[in-house]
Amino acid sequence: MNTNAKEELFCNYYKRWITIYKEGAIRDVTMEKYRMAHIWITRLSPDLKLCDLSRIAYQKLLNDYAELHERQTTMDFHHHLKCAILDAVDEGLIDRDPTRKAIIKGKTPGVKKSKYLNQFELHELINDLDLSSEINWDWFILLVAKTGMRFSEALALTPNDFDLAHQMLNVNKTWNYKGSGGFQPTKNKSSSRKIQLDWMTVVQFSGLLKDLPGDKPLFIKEGCCVYNSTINDILARHCTAAGIPNITIHGLRHTHASILLFAGVSIASVARRLGHASMTTTQKTYLHIIQELENKDVDLIMRSLSSLN
Repeated sequence: MNTNAKEELFCNYYKRWITIYKEGAIRDVTMEKYRMAHIWITRLSPDLKLCDLSRIAYQKLLNDYAELHERQTTMDFHHHLKCAILDAVDEGLIDRDPTRKAIIKGKTPGVKKSKYLNQFELHELINDLDLSSEINWDWFILLVAKTGMRFSEALALTPNDFDLAHQMLNVNKTWNYKGSGGFQPTKNKSSSRKIQLDWMTVVQFSGLLKDLPGDKPLFIKEGCCVYNSTINDILARHCTAAGIPNITIHGLRHTHASILLFAGVSIASVARRLGHASMTTTQKTYLHIIQELENKDVDLIMRSLSSLN
């Protein structure tokens, strides 16, 4: 093994690694996370060489990162680095895996916003929306609440995606709002799906979609940029006016899922509606709700069995 290769700075190796293995193979949003990891390596350990990447050196890098980030963010950082490091071990650039038994720390989490609304709170939010005769961001908020779509999926909707005769919405693309705009593929194969619409939503949008170009984004005007923060600000104003907890636009997706789960809809159906790759994702994301429902099931089981005496 070339000794000079082992002398390479870890930050340089990592940058080269993500260029070779990740660039063009993953979505832009995910690629940005790998690039951010490189920035943090360069900032925290600019002089760390591959040959010096021991367990102690790696743990110190994680600890320094954890002082500024919460535990889950530190865990994500660790996973991004570990893939590159294991390849370096395979290439003989590092003698042993320094990520083995790594301890994941993190700063104390700040006060979290509510992740979702209950059914009454969602009703209050919808009542406060300005659902005029023309498309606006309030209609966008309503549609996300009614369908559970991701932000980028809803931005990419065109009139052609509405199959009103069959009360269906076709989700088959996303909008590159973090980049230069334009349509791009869905997050994964399962994200390309059809979502059943309730009759009220069908009636409302049937009037809104008349005379609109079928292949143009419904909510984005040509030449305009849209940011997640802008829609979150609009949503926050409505939440405040309605006297309910402030949530993000992604929180409306959680709201949609939680209301369906509490209504007794199966995890499989919720997973398909949300476009999750597997039910495992749904179970992990909504574990707290599922556990609460299981507790109710236990009470129901006990009452049912007691009635047999």
